[in-house]
Amino acid sequence: MTAAAKNHKHDHAHQHAHNAKGFVSEVVAACDQRGLRLTELRQQVLELVARSTKPVKAYDLLDQIKDERSNAAPPTVYRALDFLLENGFIHKLESINAYVSCHHPSVAHHVPFLICDSCDSVVEICDERVSGMLDEQAKALGFSPQARTLEVHGICARCSGS
Repeated sequence: MTAAAKNHKHDHAHQHAHNAKGFVSEVVAACDQRGLRLTELRQQVLELVARSTKPVKAYDLLDQIKDERSNAAPPTVYRALDFLLENGFIHKLESINAYVSCHHPSVAHHVPFLICDSCDSVVEICDERVSGMLDEQAKALGFSPQARTLEVHGICARCSGS
């Protein structure tokens, strides 16, 4: 495991239903600190993702944005999502092509997600050991990862009655 992973290890899971206002404030502060430009549209997309109780798809975001910006088009939303992704403020769940806010937007990290196929809830596993093990295995095989998203599908405790 890398030193950075050890320093940022979080041995717990997070449901994706946190304080949206506090999250947006944290991202605004991170943008100020990093010298990033959080435009009005980027912030609007961020707020919509943060307020969503489930992973949200780009076209659902577009529909919500069109209420205020009738001229909004898919490329506009995708550019905002790309900015938020590139800077670690949101995560994209590739298997369901949807987005969730990141619980640690000021810390660069790669974490696995548990996705319930029944209720669409998402749990972010904040334990860098998994990423560290993947990095170690890749390095041992001479492999250089370019992207990494680990998603585990199943049924959550609430849906399975556990």
